[in-house]
Amino acid sequence: MGKISPISSKYIINASIDIEGVVDRPDVIGAIFGQTEGLLGADLELRELQRSGRIGRIEVNVDTRSGKSQGLIVVPSSLDKAETSIVGAALEVIQRIGPCNAKIKVTNIEDVRVSKRTFVIERAKELLKKMVDQTLPDSQEIADEVAQSVRVMEITEYGRDRLPAGPAIDESDEIIIVEGRADVLNLLKNGFKNAIAMNGTSCPPSILELSRRKDTIVFVDGDRGGNLIIKELISGGEIDFITKAPDGKEVEELTKKEIHKALRSKITTEQAKMEMASNDTSESIRRPMIKRPILPHKPSVQSHAPTRTVSAPVPQSQKPLPRPAPASKSDLSVDEKKKFGSMLEGLIGTRGAFLLDNSLNVLGKVPFSELASTLRSLNSGVYAVIFDGTADNVISDVAAHAGVKYIVAMQSRVNDSRVTILTPSTI
Repeated sequence: MGKISPISSKYIINASIDIEGVVDRPDVIGAIFGQTEGLLGADLELRELQRSGRIGRIEVNVDTRSGKSQGLIVVPSSLDKAETSIVGAALEVIQRIGPCNAKIKVTNIEDVRVSKRTFVIERAKELLKKMVDQTLPDSQEIADEVAQSVRVMEITEYGRDRLPAGPAIDESDEIIIVEGRADVLNLLKNGFKNAIAMNGTSCPPSILELSRRKDTIVFVDGDRGGNLIIKELISGGEIDFITKAPDGKEVEELTKKEIHKALRSKITTEQAKMEMASNDTSESIRRPMIKRPILPHKPSVQSHAPTRTVSAPVPQSQKPLPRPAPASKSDLSVDEKKKFGSMLEGLIGTRGAFLLDNSLNVLGKVPFSELASTLRSLNSGVYAVIFDGTADNVISDVAAHAGVKYIVAMQSRVNDSRVTILTPSTI
């Protein structure tokens, strides 16, 4: 008889068999072929189908217990669905095997391609997972590797000291002096190509020469080593501005936002010198670096009344509670108005704040977000505050307690009359 390989079959008919007696496997196979002969016509004759290879080898497993036999019949088929179903139904017409009564029941017709498809899908998942885990790098890793190589390629060596520097050192009018190569790399990664490293705490001759020709910003780590570098550069070079990373952080680990914030908070060298002089120790230079003026006289300037007393001399005839804001505004000289207006215009878009003493000298520049805490820490000695933002009751209250006379802001939402509020429309 012809055979069909289970590999090439499309369907498998699974049937159970119950026999009331003891029979052998050849008896079952003989009954299948004998009792279905001529039942389905010439096209579906089991012998012919098996000879042509469209029905495979019929497997029968019989187990005899207590005088009865039970077993399974497996018929592989390469016919189509309908023909396979007809052959399966034909098996159930068999009622006797040998001398015994029998009952055959088709349990299911299995589609071999479904099981193969399931195997293919599961195996494909395993292969893909293995490929992703072992061979394919993550897209972010590829991007980081490419960006790192580009940044390394962009780093140059400057001067006879061969200092690590960005590619724009020569053509840039302003340079950023940092401590080491990793700091330059981090600035390059975030778009700053005008950085140069000192490679230590001592100031190389190339840095000194650059500081005489270009505007310089010293950008150091937020630790004691950063303070030592600041002192070294201030004593030897012509430094214009100074800024520091947040306390406990290094420039090489800052994010783009932190770098921009630090550079916006830069202060002049004169302010840094005053800060170090007021500390009179080797402690950390505070960020933001603000000179804390010592006022030997007028200890009670910060109380609530003085702001009004200063502005009272205008017209004494108007007894019914004169408005302090208009009176204080009229006390402003033309020079003060001009100074306030120009400084406010220079702050547009920076979100920064200037603190002035009564001689209109700049005590310090801080980010607007740190203005309230700075005023609380200073507590006195601030004559005016100018900032790029909107004056609200919180700022007004803190300023009043710190003895501030004038707040100059872009807009005002203040109901407090203890401090005079000035805006571009009232200067």
